[in-house]
Amino acid sequence: MNAVLALALLSPAADPEVRTGDDFVEVETDALVARIKTKGYVSGTAAGGLVDKRTKARDLGFGLHVMDFLLAPGWRDDGYLRDPKLHGDLPKHYVEGPQVCTKAKELKPEIVRGKGFVAVTVRFTFTDPGKGYKAGSTWEQTLVFQPGLRYFLSAEKITSVNAVDDLFYRIDMPGHIKHKAGDTFEQVYLSYLDKPYVPAAEFKDDFGPDAKFLYRRGAKPPERMIRAYQVKVDGKPGPWLAGMTLDPAAVCEAWCHQRGYVSFIEELHRRPVKAGESFGAAYAVGWFDDVKGMEAVYDRLKGKTKLTVGKDGFRLE
Repeated sequence: MNAVLALALLSPAADPEVRTGDDFVEVETDALVARIKTKGYVSGTAAGGLVDKRTKARDLGFGLHVMDFLLAPGWRDDGYLRDPKLHGDLPKHYVEGPQVCTKAKELKPEIVRGKGFVAVTVRFTFTDPGKGYKAGSTWEQTLVFQPGLRYFLSAEKITSVNAVDDLFYRIDMPGHIKHKAGDTFEQVYLSYLDKPYVPAAEFKDDFGPDAKFLYRRGAKPPERMIRAYQVKVDGKPGPWLAGMTLDPAAVCEAWCHQRGYVSFIEELHRRPVKAGESFGAAYAVGWFDDVKGMEAVYDRLKGKTKLTVGKDGFRLE
């Protein structure tokens, strides 16, 4: 073997590059490019902003691991719409808002560059309380990118200023799918279904969240919580874009319904919370060749709930 080639093969991948602008942070590794919007539609990675360098595939929605708001069960006249095609017959009300992705408008990123990783953290304090609640809960999201990996690690931490009997929060996981009659994707994978592979044709017509494919946490959580879709590249089946919640028991409800696009909503926690208490979850989000590849990563990381970062490194615990 050529000595230069041998040395290249033995050398570790270069550290990620970071580019910043007035309204974005962009991280590039040898495996992917990820853009994070800091103004406008914020939280998670930007729409079409996660690029698989091997296949040139992009995510198909409005962003990945996007944050919404804090909720509790039961209807109230608080603006939470009761349209069955939008929210189904799933009574809920707002605890705190606004919806981070659409109304926070600007998030200040904290960037940590370490040996073999880049981490980006953003924070927001909720300002719009529901009736009977107060504002001031905080949300923090961290994304970690590493060379050689086609996926990133992420987590959120929420600290509540309210004592709530049954508090949960909503995210997009992995993210929605824009399409016209299934033209952009081949199929969906939902690990908790008896028949987990769902063809794109199932999403031709609109239907509500509770009409089909609804997940609700039961006495025994599924072995894995993997939600993914297979994109089309040049009209042919391409790689999978997966969102994997590493603690299956963290998810209380999740749906995958059609409302002009495929809506990949996930809700987490739904447990009693004391004022001052913190909670959250951890994820792996990104590109895979097949479901076996997702499962291998999931099983290695399963059970993790927190992501902490310092200049000396990061810990998934």
